[in-house]
Amino acid sequence: MRCFIRHFFRVSVALMVLWFLIVLHVPEENKDVKTMVIKHGSKNSKSLNSWQSITSKYLKEIHQRRKTWLTVGITSESGHGQNGLLDTLASLYHASSTSEQRQMTVLVHLADSDPTWLKRTIFRISSLYRSQILTGQLLLIHAPPDAYPTVSNVQKEISQGQIYSKQNVDHAFLMSFATKLSPYFLLIEDDVFCAPNFVDHIRSKVIGRKPNTWVLLEFSNMGILGKLLHSKDLPLLTRFLLLFHKERPLDWLIRHFCTLLAQQSPILYRPFLFYHRLTHSTFTNNVTDQEQDLPCPDSLTGTVFTDMRFSDVHSPQAAYTLDESFFWSYNVSTGNYLILILNNPANLDRVQVRTGSIMDGKYILEKGQVELGYEPEGTPPNCTSFTLLGHLVQGQMDQIILKSAGSEVSCVKLAVNANQVGGLMVRHIYIWGENAKSEENNQRYDKW
Repeated sequence: MRCFIRHFFRVSVALMVLWFLIVLHVPEENKDVKTMVIKHGSKNSKSLNSWQSITSKYLKEIHQRRKTWLTVGITSESGHGQNGLLDTLASLYHASSTSEQRQMTVLVHLADSDPTWLKRTIFRISSLYRSQILTGQLLLIHAPPDAYPTVSNVQKEISQGQIYSKQNVDHAFLMSFATKLSPYFLLIEDDVFCAPNFVDHIRSKVIGRKPNTWVLLEFSNMGILGKLLHSKDLPLLTRFLLLFHKERPLDWLIRHFCTLLAQQSPILYRPFLFYHRLTHSTFTNNVTDQEQDLPCPDSLTGTVFTDMRFSDVHSPQAAYTLDESFFWSYNVSTGNYLILILNNPANLDRVQVRTGSIMDGKYILEKGQVELGYEPEGTPPNCTSFTLLGHLVQGQMDQIILKSAGSEVSCVKLAVNANQVGGLMVRHIYIWGENAKSEENNQRYDKW
């Protein structure tokens, strides 16, 4: 074990930041990235000493070029699926403002030795995020295969301990590399979506606490997802993971590490900022098999208002988007509402409302109804008359609308029918239809 730990620290500096593109031959489409790589090494740089020298030079350049407040660490391998990593990167950047991106470094450990997967993943990421790579906002690393503990013939069959070992060593490399990039380190996974402005939200929580009063802040209740650490603690945590890499899973080791550093109780913040991406087939109460074949909802412009309490992270408008963002409130009362007011009246064919967590069905609106509104007045406008579309069943509603009720709709209102203690999550309000004026113009055109 001690030999392995010494070996780890001897080669951990050899983690390459895009430099292994040299070995994998970066495609010609990314000449800027390739030029940057060749500047620091050649295709014949294969010894560990060469790798260490190249990586050290690169890290010095990154440190001189930019200093960020937060490093977001991700480990990914081929079994997790390439699209999951790409979707996670897209969510990270879409959910963060330009100012937040300046405060953030994204560090991805491609923890798979399959050269085909590495080559394909590097090409796709460098094609989509060339500017982030060249400015040092996005770093890709890959640990040399000989840095991992060897597996004897007796251990050929995969055991639970070996699964733990691979995950723990992968993340030990990730954390070792991240130590000096930023003051804080956020651990997520490669199959997640992020709440809007998550960086500012995390920063506000960190500022509100004294640095010596916490080891780990949690922004998700799922495994290792959304865990924030001080980067100064990463070297010690790295050694801890390597000492017990076969003994326990990563989430257990991180929690036990916090206990050893005198944080006895978890510090968990709600609403959560990170969620796993799951297929619809895993849902228990919100999506039927038939829904997967239905067309995408229409994106009619409108604004969402509410009289419920909410945070900037999960605002009312988040319920009316086509991404994974959502509206969050808590301790709602009878008569509270969330209302979508369209910029122009629309002829609607269908309305779908989804509440509650996709993970476990919690935080649904237990008793509520959806109403359609007409004839808006005032500033901001509000509808003067409403008709009941239907009641939510187990926090969900998907209703086809009769033509007589769906004509000239200006508002879609979600109303609370009973007091409810605890959180409320409105994942989305989807509508199908088109602007009434557009449809009227089309009918006139057809007549001609």
